Amino acid sequence: MPEISKKKSNPNSTKMKNRYWLWLVLLAFACNPTPEKTETVAEKDTVTDAQIDTNYNPEAKLSALGIVLKTPGTPLANYVHAVRSGNLLFLAGKGPRKDDGKNVVGKVGADLSLEEGYAAARWAGINQLAVLKSELGNLNKVKRVVKVNGMVNATSDFTDHSKVINGYSDLMAEVFGDKGKHARAAVGMGSLPGNMAVEVEMVVELY
Repeated sequence: MPEISKKKSNPNSTKMKNRYWLWLVLLAFACNPTPEKTETVAEKDTVTDAQIDTNYNPEAKLSALGIVLKTPGTPLANYVHAVRSGNLLFLAGKGPRKDDGKNVVGKVGADLSLEEGYAAARWAGINQLAVLKSELGNLNKVKRVVKVNGMVNATSDFTDHSKVINGYSDLMAEVFGDKGKHARAAVGMGSLPGNMAVEVEMVVELY
């Protein structure tokens, strides 16, 4: 029988096929890169023991002061209690609402003494701490108090606004220690909503 000749493969054709498959593999990797690990909100907000001084315990300070924080009510207008931007939390202004649900009202210098204004500012601070607790779950997440803006409902000749807002600032230092010391403004106002004695807003940095 005549010998059947075998068809020799074309080396150029083999190279082309190899290049073709190589390009397919590269294209697949380009279209489906390895996904980067994304940080979840929960992971971002988790505070590790290494980040916090073991002696830093605002919750224990509150307990020692006999302060019990209540759940903040729902805002009655188109605003929220706090807005987070990055690692900063901006808190809406809060007034001197007492445990009975009523605000301390009146003008400092006429209806209220300096000492009563100081106490009113402390109540405003307690209300802000309640917001922080509600927003964060644990006050240990506060890295430091950054800025406080204090407004005092006062007579035109009253000039001790800073001493009134000390009621707020002193409370922050009692609860957060050196982390509670902040930049501040203390100004007099001709009136405040509902005739409340003070209103204070705050910015805090978070872990």
